[in-house]
Amino acid sequence: MNEKQQKRIGKFISLILRHEPQKIGLTLDDAGWANVNELLAGLKSKNHEISFDQLKQLVASNDKQRYSFNEDQTHIRANQGHSLNLDLQLEAQEPPEMLYHGTATRFLDSINEKGLVKGSRHHVHLSSNESTAHQVGSRHGKPVVLKIASGKMYKNGYVFYCSENLVWLTDKVPTEFISY
Repeated sequence: MNEKQQKRIGKFISLILRHEPQKIGLTLDDAGWANVNELLAGLKSKNHEISFDQLKQLVASNDKQRYSFNEDQTHIRANQGHSLNLDLQLEAQEPPEMLYHGTATRFLDSINEKGLVKGSRHHVHLSSNESTAHQVGSRHGKPVVLKIASGKMYKNGYVFYCSENLVWLTDKVPTEFISY
């Protein structure tokens, strides 16, 4: 599988595991896990056939580490970014003092008014470094990196989680904790 095919299939798997499992007749459990054999069969039914070894390579090489296998590699799930109602079984953690959020400049008026809101997703996504946040923001237009006073938020009772691929998650970020 070449890089272009890998990217196309990776995006399709992300869509399936995060938002639309029914598109290939797949069922996720309450924690977002899908049976690997059922995923592969569903992919094949939509002309996205890959082998188990190719799926393992896709999971291992994904630059954003979007997916994870369970211990015996019989089930797979997206690490975060779901719009589905799931219990990802994340444990609350104390965040670093500062986290970052990458976005496009065109969203700043809304952010300055409402803060960062999760929208249709489970959480607001935050990065532990500015370069990752910049990459995320550049996917949406002219990028801007917001600094999030996550340590202060935590001390004020806000809950944070860290996903398996090291993305920090929280329900919202009020404007008073955001700077440029």
